[in-house]
Amino acid sequence: MTRDELNAHRLIKEAQETQLRSFTRRHFLKESAMGLGALAMGSLLGGCNFGSKSSNPVLYDPAHPLLPKSPPFLGKAKSVIYLHMAGAPSQLELFDYKPELMKMDGQDCPQSLLAGKKFAFITGVPKMLGPQASFAQHGQSRAWVSENLPHFSTMVDDVSFLKAVSTDQFNHAPAQLLIHTGSPRLGRPSMGSWATYGLGTENQNLPGFVVLTSGGSFPDAGKSIWGSGFLPSVYQGVQCRSEGDPVLFIKDPNGMSRDLRKASIDAINASNEQEYANYNDPEILSRVAQYEMAYRMQISAPEVMNINDEPQYIHEMYGTQPGKACFANNVLLARKLVEKGVRYVQLFDWGWDAHGDGPNNSLNIGLKNKCRSIDKPITALLLDLKQRGLLEETLVVWGGEFGRTPMMENRNGVQNPYNGRDHHTDAFTIWMAGGGIKKGYTHGETDEIGYSGISGKVDAFDIQATILNQLGFDHEQFTYPFQGRPFRLTDVAGKVIHDIVA
Repeated sequence: MTRDELNAHRLIKEAQETQLRSFTRRHFLKESAMGLGALAMGSLLGGCNFGSKSSNPVLYDPAHPLLPKSPPFLGKAKSVIYLHMAGAPSQLELFDYKPELMKMDGQDCPQSLLAGKKFAFITGVPKMLGPQASFAQHGQSRAWVSENLPHFSTMVDDVSFLKAVSTDQFNHAPAQLLIHTGSPRLGRPSMGSWATYGLGTENQNLPGFVVLTSGGSFPDAGKSIWGSGFLPSVYQGVQCRSEGDPVLFIKDPNGMSRDLRKASIDAINASNEQEYANYNDPEILSRVAQYEMAYRMQISAPEVMNINDEPQYIHEMYGTQPGKACFANNVLLARKLVEKGVRYVQLFDWGWDAHGDGPNNSLNIGLKNKCRSIDKPITALLLDLKQRGLLEETLVVWGGEFGRTPMMENRNGVQNPYNGRDHHTDAFTIWMAGGGIKKGYTHGETDEIGYSGISGKVDAFDIQATILNQLGFDHEQFTYPFQGRPFRLTDVAGKVIHDIVA
């Protein structure tokens, strides 16, 4: 057989194989799944809006996913700074003053507080533990704040305290996921992802959702806590750093010029656009947008994330340490980011798990040290935003994932060597400021020992509903189609806490 005949035979065979592959179920599913999924998503997105309140429904535009959008109704907050103290700070040493608990210090815990309850570590009968800090009332609102936060105590008239927050998760990772994604299990979008999906961002050269961590470790829930879940991946949080390059690999490699970088991005995106033409998968366009964003961030991010150029009085005000990774640096960066139009800034500070099993985890040493690291920065943040006219349009939220018990932890039935408390789901404190939140107000109350809420009880879904409300969304109407039904951040629960809304 001649060479030409062999080539002709090969071409015929390849054509036959191609035709046969097109009739196999495996090939059909492989080649058409994305197209069918895109068709289904398109039909669902066509009816996806935020309810009858919206005269300008916000739809997902995969080609321009972060363009600024108008919410269904006028929200009082344009951006959010969420300060999460990972590990759960003790409300009984910070904000929830309980003199009756001091009278019970050292006594055996009543069985009524143990029966039918689940704790992370407590077994047997622990001892009651009185407040390990002194308290005083501050400001015109006469809010109780402990000696652990002397600077913050000067700002209580700008804050609304939620004293009776509860959760149904007593382990860190599920509780963190619940407070930020609306579910204790993996797979749901974070609150920051929802916010940027609904509102986009006012600065196209920066991510809409930025994450900053401190304390030497990630939160227990890991990076999934700022993931985008089933929302397009362009809405996931972008982790930045206050030490070294703000984003890993943001610099061009040696020998690569700016023009060459742009040419490589253009080539990659041309390939992605061809792929989109073949499959119509909106996630491919999100990938294109992310490459373009990364290219623009190479110029904008280092400038915004540089705190060295801030005036000396700002560094003294925040207690920053330029060049180091610390909470104070992150708080100053949060102010700079919202000032530049970033929609949602999430700070996680690790190290608040005061079990009493060591000095760094004790209420007398570890908690006090952690409070010193945050006291000046959070006070400076509120003052700085206020002086710049940004506080009224920036919602600041502070809290942990659950509270701490009024009794001492006795791990394995043995009292820990240092004063500490176990995880507690029935009552803890979260505060909010700015963004249309009432000033100098306390919502809710716990019983005389801080064990359970007796009025004004709220949960994670209520807090999420309130944050969305301040951004201009009805949490019941703000949905995204997934797996055949509309999903929302608050699942099937949540009520706006109208008492704290100005």
